[in-house]
Amino acid sequence: MASTDPSAEEIIALLPPEQQSHLKRLLYGSSVVPEAVPDEAATIAAANDFDVQLFRTSSPPDVTRPRRTVRIGVIQNSIVLPTTEPLMDQYKAIEARVEKLIDAAAAMGANVICMQEAWTAPFFFCTREKRPWLEFAEDAKEGPAAKFMSRMAAKYQMVIVSPILERDYAHGQIIWNTAVVWSHTGAFIGKHRKNHIPRVGDFNESTYYFEGNTGHPVFETRYGKVAVNICYGRHHPLNWMMFGLNGAEIVFNPSATVGGLSEPLWSIEARNASIANTYFVGAINRVGTEHFPNEFSSGDGKPAHKDFGHFYGSSYVSNPDGSRTPGLSRNRDGVLVNEVDLNLCMQVKDKWNFQMTARYEMYAEGLAEYLKEGFTPQVIRDPSM
Repeated sequence: MASTDPSAEEIIALLPPEQQSHLKRLLYGSSVVPEAVPDEAATIAAANDFDVQLFRTSSPPDVTRPRRTVRIGVIQNSIVLPTTEPLMDQYKAIEARVEKLIDAAAAMGANVICMQEAWTAPFFFCTREKRPWLEFAEDAKEGPAAKFMSRMAAKYQMVIVSPILERDYAHGQIIWNTAVVWSHTGAFIGKHRKNHIPRVGDFNESTYYFEGNTGHPVFETRYGKVAVNICYGRHHPLNWMMFGLNGAEIVFNPSATVGGLSEPLWSIEARNASIANTYFVGAINRVGTEHFPNEFSSGDGKPAHKDFGHFYGSSYVSNPDGSRTPGLSRNRDGVLVNEVDLNLCMQVKDKWNFQMTARYEMYAEGLAEYLKEGFTPQVIRDPSM
């Protein structure tokens, strides 16, 4: 779909107010309430031409436990300079843009935020070219993005999830697709490497890196237990499940995906993960169309081309009760913040009993059988056939 196509929210805004309210309740649930954006955030956004949205997910108070109020933020952005510009100029321009977006998130009171997948660079993996693009890769603790995010996290006492292209200097200088988690103090907490690598269309990522080796870590922070399911992992229900079994309360899904491939799935998958695993999900997608110097193709019969297609943004936050915020624009950079009570995770677990009624031992047994060389599918054939 073209970059000028409106988002679902922009189409809904054309309806009469009473119809808007009814349709939003059907699409998003009734517990998400829009809040007024603080003047400071609105001023930053207007001066830098991006969207800001603030919501609150309402939930009942517990009797014996105080509220655990947290503001979850998601940030989407386009690249700033053409991909023909010097690499460090490209990075510095993106960093300056992201700094304004983080400033706006802080002005809206965000406590924990996440950037899009590989935010430090254009999404060059479609090209299959190694040079010069792999020079965007950096050390997870000491690289330019690390120093920048550490500074921003400490400045605003904010937990920041920073997905980068990692250069692993300790192990042969190989490349990983990695999300780095920074403490509200600016300290490095840890990192997670992408578990599932796509091999579809122009997503030629296995040219650069393979599946990660960090399992399904959950990072315990001041603002809750946070995990990161990077991009293509959202298509794998068991990947979502493992973060939940490890105790995640907030799972971010930093992504880079285009309209011609995945847009019908986008509004569904993160929300389904919230419901099935009883946690909050921040779904982040980059925005814009990125053009590269050389034509490329991906063995799919399509003519050679210089762009990946349109990254459609539409970032949002979904809640464990099945509700979700509206999404950001398909076409513009933006920041969305959702105020939640983390106690809602346990409240929904008590209501629906998904974890209690799950049959993990049966699933484990079935998966163990499936992995055996002599596995036979459990199919019962109609004797009349």
